[in-house]
Amino acid sequence: MTAFYPEGQLIDSPENRRSFQNMAALQESFHQGRILESRAIVCDSGHNLIVDLGCTRGVIPHAEGALGIAEGTTRDIAVISRVNKPVCFVITDFQRMVDGAVCPILSRRAVQKRCMEEYLMKLRPGDVIAARVTHLEPFGCFVDVGCGISSLIPIDAISVSRISHPRDRFRPGFDIKAVVKQVDPDGRISLSHKELLGSWEQNAALFTSGETVAGIVRSVENYGVFVELTPNLAGLAEPKEGAYSGQHASVYIKSLLPEKMKVKLIIVDSFDAQYPPEQPQYFIDSGHISRWQYSPSCAPRVVETVFDSPCKE
Repeated sequence: MTAFYPEGQLIDSPENRRSFQNMAALQESFHQGRILESRAIVCDSGHNLIVDLGCTRGVIPHAEGALGIAEGTTRDIAVISRVNKPVCFVITDFQRMVDGAVCPILSRRAVQKRCMEEYLMKLRPGDVIAARVTHLEPFGCFVDVGCGISSLIPIDAISVSRISHPRDRFRPGFDIKAVVKQVDPDGRISLSHKELLGSWEQNAALFTSGETVAGIVRSVENYGVFVELTPNLAGLAEPKEGAYSGQHASVYIKSLLPEKMKVKLIIVDSFDAQYPPEQPQYFIDSGHISRWQYSPSCAPRVVETVFDSPCKE
């Protein structure tokens, strides 16, 4: 069965590299219908992509640049923005040019169509999939879920701990995991991420009362300061003058209260620092989730996501 990857994950594989050694290798890939990946180096005035194939150059005609280009439902920026980035494609033909050279004709649209039909449309809510962060907006994180097909993780689905912008959690190019929330008939995939980062108990087990640990100030209220210990665990510290959202902090853990889902903290120090976001650490990174419960079993308030039912969270 063909595996479909976010663009950029296939380019350095040995099999992919072998396909560009010479024209004979390209011919073999053509006859086998093999999905290949290489770097787009030019988008010409007709919005055709020129792709570096190692031993030669190939062309992705404008209409073959992405699903929806020919129909007008996908904007040309989806093609133009691929310049200097990896693109996936199959070879559909070899065209002899006026100078006698042979030019491989490529299609990215055909690969995306296969990815949609053979992979994405077969996903179910609760399936855990690989994704690559492509760009960030204030309202969420766009990811490539396969062959350049994009999906959105809304900002409130990135983690339990609230963030002001997805850049607090991700950078473009991060390879992450996501969980499918819904697959629409038109192939649109709705995603979440926070369920993979562990329950309250799993995250609280990483800490012990009496420790002083690293944290990030996420919000400052009249009654206290919320400090994130992990993406899925935050605690409330006593008010501290001068603390503000986005600062890093060292915090003393007074107590962990599972029945109330609370962590009581004291801020030892808060300070400005430019620590980049780290790659997510997952408690779940594959398979299928039918139901995920964040709250401890001893807590009277149940916080959960049910994937195998139309009723969500």
